[in-house]
Amino acid sequence: MRRRIWPSVITAMTNKQETPRLRRAAIRIGVAVSGAVVVAGAGYVVSYPRWRHWCLTWGTRGDEALRALPGDDLLAHPDLQSTRAIWIDAPPSAVWPWLVQMGPGRGGVYTYDWIENLFGLGIHSVDEVLPQFQDISVGFAQQLGKQGPVLRVMVLVPEEAFVLRSDDGNWVWAFCLVPEGQGTRLVSRNRIATPDASHLVRAFNYYVMEPGSLIMERKMLLGIKQRAERLAKDTTEAPGP
Repeated sequence: MRRRIWPSVITAMTNKQETPRLRRAAIRIGVAVSGAVVVAGAGYVVSYPRWRHWCLTWGTRGDEALRALPGDDLLAHPDLQSTRAIWIDAPPSAVWPWLVQMGPGRGGVYTYDWIENLFGLGIHSVDEVLPQFQDISVGFAQQLGKQGPVLRVMVLVPEEAFVLRSDDGNWVWAFCLVPEGQGTRLVSRNRIATPDASHLVRAFNYYVMEPGSLIMERKMLLGIKQRAERLAKDTTEAPGP
């Protein structure tokens, strides 16, 4: 009996001694992690202004980010403007169908659908041209989610310009197609006004939404590029009548 009791007593005493040590170790780890997060956050806040221009003009060349584009006059004095671009090895005719079918319940937006759907947007990006969504006109509107903004087509020049504006007038999203050699420069510009935003909301937009928009829009532009180039290739290789 004694032989059985002593190991139990020793184990209990050891556990009592180890518990404070484990707690102190956990506290030290927690403090270290918190400190690392604070340092990383401070570094990000300090460094973002240095690469903000790149973030807002990803993919542009020369004066593309400074050029006047269709739709600029729809929001004359935005609080934020981003202009991003990509070269597509396909003619404008192979790019245009992917633009006009964009939207929830339509062709999607060719980005990270799972992130869009976290906000209840019901986005499902497709890999084929949908004929039923190709015939649109100025005034056509669609809502982003149940409580999101209503985007309305304001400028529609086939294979050249596709401009949307929110009904509250605070967001203009323009797509411009510029032929270049055998390909196309696709330029996407967002102009946004935040007239009633608090300082906290403006800071959130600056440090979170701006970099976040680059992640989503870069994926979208690459998605359009991939689809348009595949469509152009398939059209070229299709047998004649």
